Amino acid sequence: MSDNNQAEDSLQCIGCGAFIQTQNPNELGYTPNSALKKAQELDNDIYCQRCFRLRHYNEIAPVSLTDDDFLKLLNKIRDSESLIVYVVDIFDFNGSVIPGLHRFVGDNEVLLVGNKEDLLPQSLKRRKLKDWLRQRANEQGIRPIDVALVSAKTNRSVDGLLSKIDDYRQGKDVYVVGVTNVGKSTLINQIIRQNTGIQELITTSKFPGTTLDQININLDDGSKIVDTPGIIHKEQMAHYLKGKDLKIVEPQKQIKPKVYQLNPEQTLFFGGVGRFDYVQGNAKHGFTVYVENNLLIHRTKLANADNFYEKHFGELLTPPDASYIDDFPKLVRYEFKTTEKSDLVIEGLGWITVPEDIVIAGWAPKGVSVLIRKSMI
Repeated sequence: MSDNNQAEDSLQCIGCGAFIQTQNPNELGYTPNSALKKAQELDNDIYCQRCFRLRHYNEIAPVSLTDDDFLKLLNKIRDSESLIVYVVDIFDFNGSVIPGLHRFVGDNEVLLVGNKEDLLPQSLKRRKLKDWLRQRANEQGIRPIDVALVSAKTNRSVDGLLSKIDDYRQGKDVYVVGVTNVGKSTLINQIIRQNTGIQELITTSKFPGTTLDQININLDDGSKIVDTPGIIHKEQMAHYLKGKDLKIVEPQKQIKPKVYQLNPEQTLFFGGVGRFDYVQGNAKHGFTVYVENNLLIHRTKLANADNFYEKHFGELLTPPDASYIDDFPKLVRYEFKTTEKSDLVIEGLGWITVPEDIVIAGWAPKGVSVLIRKSMI
């Protein structure tokens, strides 16, 4: 092995944690040899090409790490003695659940963190929201020691979270876990910023799959915070959208709920990425929609909905934009009959709060989950 390769073996990308290599552009950690030498000469932080492009051009590159690779990394948690900080996206709770997390936790305590709290209306009582999150976690077999609400993006309540972490860890290591795109690396960045003053140490992006290997952050008492890779949740809407369309679908600021008075056999389209049908009921009802404020919503008759979609998909009904409509998955229908006030959830898009005792249907791109749950609000 050359001296150059030996040097590379000891280097990790400061953004994603992947080991730096200069041989294969299609593998993790690749950076051009010239860029590596320049960074070393100037004593600059070293980023792989993928993270460099992500930071400077907001471009994402596909990665070759498999789901099994992610799960193997998380397996280390089971045998550790640590505090688990489990980060979920409040706006997309179901899409941010780690399937079978209880198998990775072992005997370790879990602090549940609901991120993106700033997106929800202030009218929603935060104590009620915490109870709702705890109940949903219990359904997944997780019994959190506490629930914290934060906004990593705005730094809201991060101080309080740090206090909770310090109280509960009792000198132990801390593992931060979550699926891709829940804002986990943004949260870690805030923690680092408050502890060290370093800005943007970990690469952040709206695109899934940014942290490629665990990153250790040393604490004063000799223990550490470990930022683990996000598990890829293939049912997330973000995996099917490109470029600026993500910003049209993923909420950018506090959601303004919209109420639609619908008669039976009426339909709402959410751009071209989702659809809601009021199929059957005894009366006109109000349906409250929680989606990104700038996403265009169109109402039509159920009988005309299929033709309306076929005619306007990629134009009036956008996103997706016309550049990739041929590759965009077809919408798949899921029907439900409600027995209580409920949310019909299209993962990664939002939800519609609906009354009891009606028949409804939700449509989402093939591969994206649609489900019914007890109403959050």
